Amino acid sequence: MKGGLRQSMAFLHTWAGLLFGWLLLAVFVTGTTAYFQDEITRWMQPEIKGERHLVASAEGAVDYMRRHAQGAETWSIQLPGKRSVAAMGYWKEKGETYLQWRDHAFMVDGRGVRVDARDTTGGWLLYRMHFDLHYVPVLWGRWTVGLAAMFMLVAIVSGVITHRRIFADFFTLRPGKGQRSWLDAHNLGAVLALPFHVMITYTGLVTLQAAYMPWGIAAAYERPADYHRELTGIDAAPTRSGTFADPAPIAGMIAQARARWNGGDPGFIAILIPGDANSVVKITQDTGTSMATRGETLTFDAATGHMRTPPASRGGAAMTESVMVGLHAGRFAPPALRWLYFLSGLMGSAMVATGLVLWTAKRRPRLPDPTRPHVGFRLVERLNVATIAGLPFGIAVYFIANRLLPSAMAHRAAWEANWLFIGWGALLLYVFLRPPRRAWIESLSMVAAAYAAVPAVNALTTDRGLLRSLAAGDLVFAGFDLSMLVTAMGFAFAAWKLHRRPLAPVREARPPRGDIA
Repeated sequence: MKGGLRQSMAFLHTWAGLLFGWLLLAVFVTGTTAYFQDEITRWMQPEIKGERHLVASAEGAVDYMRRHAQGAETWSIQLPGKRSVAAMGYWKEKGETYLQWRDHAFMVDGRGVRVDARDTTGGWLLYRMHFDLHYVPVLWGRWTVGLAAMFMLVAIVSGVITHRRIFADFFTLRPGKGQRSWLDAHNLGAVLALPFHVMITYTGLVTLQAAYMPWGIAAAYERPADYHRELTGIDAAPTRSGTFADPAPIAGMIAQARARWNGGDPGFIAILIPGDANSVVKITQDTGTSMATRGETLTFDAATGHMRTPPASRGGAAMTESVMVGLHAGRFAPPALRWLYFLSGLMGSAMVATGLVLWTAKRRPRLPDPTRPHVGFRLVERLNVATIAGLPFGIAVYFIANRLLPSAMAHRAAWEANWLFIGWGALLLYVFLRPPRRAWIESLSMVAAAYAAVPAVNALTTDRGLLRSLAAGDLVFAGFDLSMLVTAMGFAFAAWKLHRRPLAPVREARPPRGDIA
């Protein structure tokens, strides 16, 4: 092996990190925000107030669909988890697909009353972006992210092999030393949260293992649907009898489910062919406080409310897969552990970002003329700025768009998402028009200004501004606005430090080889 094992691993670590670095940074940043996706969604729907009441929400949603969706094929209710307030109901008409669910979606608060909340995808958009991407078919997005995750695993393993002083890097950070400082920051972020990085990358691959390795399912099952039916314990859909029968009270079925789950809450309700004598109600357990993420689904006769025979217990492999997905998502985590997840995600983002900057910082002094780098170097340098500053800028624009777009706007939720990419794309274009140093300073300043604007726009357009939220003890809204201000200060500090940093001495350009005596 030319150069030895450590040199080969260093080469693999460098290029695997660069080729997928920009995508991995986007995955890390959006995945990190997902640990607070419920709180983000609540902030993005300021019309929803009050307290969570699960049974009243379910009864209100069923009553609404009984009056507006008779004859539909399915009624569905996403019940509020411990960190949410409102339930979301929607139905599917005959001939429609579940991709059209937003055409018949509505919100119900804790009193069971419909709320005209603005249409938004909230924190769910950022959560889905971290493994589905956006504007591309879902399978393409998942395969691309899966490929990046495998390269991330390669980068982690090769990075550990190349490390000579893995313990010393816990305590090493030398600011103001140029390339040495970037290497210290990269090592610090990597080593401090190394167990998290390994866990989150490996379990991320496990969450979509059926998409990445479908051959086992194809060999053991006639149709992929049979595998998913066995995995989830959901039996075949009922057929219509043509005889009308009103559903029994949903509260009684929820009480039976809670009794079986030792007080556990339901998270999702589906009523198939509602109003028919053969209609069934399926209630899936909310796994919000459990490390396993796939809850049991119970089936009830809708007309009588009687529970059918519960599904058999899952095998060890299915439970292991469920726990690994739960470890990745972190939904079970209480507040302190959730913040640890979040901070570890930030360290992962910082690790990738400093690795990208290190690539250019390390190579610039070696260029024949550092003041006039070649096209490839300039492209990497600009893409670093456009990703490290551009994605946070786009997310801030997404939050501002939530407050400024008209509530009655057609395709409003889609336009909110569009504005995330419009903001990101605008900053990318700006970066390519500016010298690198000015691009860094000005881009970081713009990100800081955008995050500072979020609480201001919120205060001007709603009655749930920061001061009112603090006075009312509303920790979700106050915490969100304060987080925006802290983020703004962080980016402003970075811009200020970069502005004050003296220019690195420019080395004389190397003469062409032919001129050397």
